[in-house]
Amino acid sequence: MKLRQKGFTLIELIVVIVILGILAAMALPRYAALQTQARIAKLNGALGAVKGAAAIAHGACLAGSGVASCTLAAINLSMEGVNVTLINQYPTADAAGIVSAAGITINVNEGFATTGGGAGAGAVLTIQVLGGTTPANCSFTYTAATSAAGALTAPAVYGAPVTTGCS
Repeated sequence: MKLRQKGFTLIELIVVIVILGILAAMALPRYAALQTQARIAKLNGALGAVKGAAAIAHGACLAGSGVASCTLAAINLSMEGVNVTLINQYPTADAAGIVSAAGITINVNEGFATTGGGAGAGAVLTIQVLGGTTPANCSFTYTAATSAAGALTAPAVYGAPVTTGCS
């Protein structure tokens, strides 16, 4: 009696490898798209946090919240144990203002960076999500509230998110 060896032929192994290669080629673009979608979601989340924090700070300022007077001048407001600087009843466009109020951590490990900004009325802060092809084009802006002399406050302005550099 002859014993027959059992196993896969070379043709069968090559067919399996080709099929695995095709599946991998189809999955790779989907994985890259997931990274882009994650950066856009992170950007939209940060924008929502900034809008919410500015509204809460403005409301707390108007309600008194331990501040003797909520004037149009620059003041400090305690939010969740963090001092937030305000100008014209809204957070300033810097790390001590809107970034602290929104709870955004600006560093490479967290994936955020900022450019511009300042403590003055009308200062423009750009918040960027890092990791994409062009972080400057994966961002949104926050413009601090402005006020004309003797006039009501013009509220803070939020720029539309730019997502062309998130890929």
